[in-house]
Amino acid sequence: MKKYKILVWLGIMAVLTLFAMGIWYVGWGGSQTTQSLKWLQFLQTAATFLLPPVLCAWMWSENHRPFAWLHMNTGASWQLFVLAVGIMICALPGINLLADLNSRVQLPESLAFIEQILKRQEEAAAVLTERFLQADSIWGLMVNIGLMALLPALAEELSFRGTLQQIVAKSPVLNPQSSTHIAIWITAFVFSAIHLQFYGFVPRMLMGAMFGYLFVWSGSLWIPIVMHFTNNGIAVLAYYVFGDSMAEKNWADTIGAGSTWWLGVLSLLLTSLGLLIFYRRTRKQ
Repeated sequence: MKKYKILVWLGIMAVLTLFAMGIWYVGWGGSQTTQSLKWLQFLQTAATFLLPPVLCAWMWSENHRPFAWLHMNTGASWQLFVLAVGIMICALPGINLLADLNSRVQLPESLAFIEQILKRQEEAAAVLTERFLQADSIWGLMVNIGLMALLPALAEELSFRGTLQQIVAKSPVLNPQSSTHIAIWITAFVFSAIHLQFYGFVPRMLMGAMFGYLFVWSGSLWIPIVMHFTNNGIAVLAYYVFGDSMAEKNWADTIGAGSTWWLGVLSLLLTSLGLLIFYRRTRKQ
């Protein structure tokens, strides 16, 4: 069973995803309204990323203790949580800078058709995201925070850091001395690739690696979950606050890039310092 954990996980994921899509199609008839697509998003996220890790951890853990296998039964000091949230907030201008640099990458002319496909795909994803983020009440904001911040943070960290990273790190084919680092970067690569956004690939991969290291250093999956939620939640809240002002909304998305590149550089330096402080604090504990 240990040799085939990834296949078992992927198999459960595929079956539950198809089941969720079937429920959506029966319940909403394939409607393309925003409400219908939000239900599809909820069902897919729960079926693809939330339930499979819990089921697999239940099968693989001793005495069927899935939350212990996923490292969700251990917490961290409140100082570490505050530091982790601070690191995530501090990293946002740096992420914008890296995203701006990533967006400037151009494929060779022979691959121009692929580049056009990628751009159209990202434009379509941006339009759909904007539809999801529109809210004209506090209740709508709470729904968006739950659907686009809380649920993805919990589900994706369960799948990637909680499951995939641990499976790869414990692989018998890897050198034990380097397996942790390899697992973190492989998981970060898959985490970024699964979002299918080429022009944001690098910053998302680095963010995934940051989540992976803080998970290993703290020993608690709650640290990357809270950081992931902070990142998504700020984006949802910023759109709600600045949604009617395109200039302010763009400022929130681009601070640290363009003419404010120096803020992006400063952000990356301060984020690196914050990670070093976090590492040292966890080693002392």
